[in-house]
Amino acid sequence: MNFSGKRCIVTGGTGALGAAVVARLRAAGAAVAVIARGAAPGDMDFSGVDLADPPAAAAAVNRAVEQLGGLYALVNVAGAFRWETLVDGHIATWDLLYSANLKTAVCASKAALPHLIANGGGRIVNIGAASAAKAAAGMGAYAASKAGVAKLTEALSEEVRPKGITVNAVLPSIIDTPANRADMPKADFSKWVKPDAIAELIAFLLSDAAGAITGALIPIAGRV
Repeated sequence: MNFSGKRCIVTGGTGALGAAVVARLRAAGAAVAVIARGAAPGDMDFSGVDLADPPAAAAAVNRAVEQLGGLYALVNVAGAFRWETLVDGHIATWDLLYSANLKTAVCASKAALPHLIANGGGRIVNIGAASAAKAAAGMGAYAASKAGVAKLTEALSEEVRPKGITVNAVLPSIIDTPANRADMPKADFSKWVKPDAIAELIAFLLSDAAGAITGALIPIAGRV
C-alpha cells in the first residue's frame, strides 16, 4: 500500500495501538498528525487535547488539517479501559468510559467531516471491541461504550456514504500491549492480537482497495 500524498489524523496516537497505526501509515508514505491527551513530541503532533470536549477537539483537528494541508483519513484510536463490576464499581466509570471511548470518536469525527467533505471523500476508521457483542462480567461499562462506537460507525457510514466517505470499525479482542501483560501476567500472550496486525487492517481500510467497504464492523481476535 502506498499512501504518498495522503493526509491522516490518528487520535490517541501515543499509546501502543495508536503508535503502531502511526508507524504503519508513515512507513507507507502518509503524512500523519497525532492528537492525544498525553505527550506527543512530533512536529505535527498535538498533546494535552481532551477530545471529548467539542471545542478542544475541533480546534485540534483544525490545526492539524492546517499543518497537513488537507485531510484524507481520521483514525479514532483514543480510548480507555477499566474492568469493574456493577456491584462493586462506580457509576462514574460509566461516564468515564462513555467519554473516553465514544464521545472522543463523536467529537473528532464531527470536527473532521467538513475537511473530508472538502477533500471530496475520505476515510474514518474507529476502534470498537469484540466484547461489545458479548460482554463478560466486569465488562459492562467498557462494552456499552464500545457498542456505542459500533452504532456510531453504522449510522455515520449511511449518513456520509453519498459524500464518498467510508466509515468502518475494527473490533479487537485482547491486544498484546505492555499494560495488558502487566494486568494479566499468567495469560498466554501468543493468543492475543498484535498491534501491528490491527494497524495492517486499518491501513487496508484506508486504502483504495477498500473503497467499497463501509459500515463494516470487522473482528480481529488473534486466537482468543
